[in-house]
Amino acid sequence: MKLFVFPVAPNPTRVRLFLAEKRMAGAEFEIEEVRVDLRKQEQRSPEHLARNPLAKLPVLELDDGTFLTESLAIIEYLEERIPEAPMIGTSAESRARTRELERLIEMGILRPIAEFVHATASPLGLPPDPAVAEHAREPLPRHLAIVEDRLADGRPLLMGEHPTIADCTLAAALQFGRVAGFEPAADHPNLMRWDAAYRERVSAKRILVL
Repeated sequence: MKLFVFPVAPNPTRVRLFLAEKRMAGAEFEIEEVRVDLRKQEQRSPEHLARNPLAKLPVLELDDGTFLTESLAIIEYLEERIPEAPMIGTSAESRARTRELERLIEMGILRPIAEFVHATASPLGLPPDPAVAEHAREPLPRHLAIVEDRLADGRPLLMGEHPTIADCTLAAALQFGRVAGFEPAADHPNLMRWDAAYRERVSAKRILVL
């Protein structure tokens, strides 16, 4: 299999973190990473449009030459293909709780941060848009507060002792904020503790570069 990515971009990053956590826990698999440079508009090349007509990343090329194009679909597929070190829970309730939290982080933290970055200091060269940036910030306080409260008991990771896709999505979101010098977690001590500790994980050090 091949995984088409661009470093720092949040959706490829959460898939890469998911795989890094699997490897750190001892799972063995072969997935080749292929870089598609968004800054050079390589996602709009005929080669990449054949993989994903929407010109987005990540894309997973399967062994039969077909493609998966949505990050969560890729993660769910790989979770079944690589069941060692489960990252979406081990019971019906834990899987539901993990997906619930991951979705909250994606919609209420990752997406607003991505919109804010692209409206202020877009790595793709998009023009600044102060109105969009201000609107993007609105949902962040209440969603960050939910994560802050979850971490108040001192747990090392969002679902307890073991990493899950919720940790991967949150780490990807916070890193992308740093592209624009945006630290939305700065007023949340539990979240800052989690962020500092997660970035020191062996799995994260080779993926998180900011």
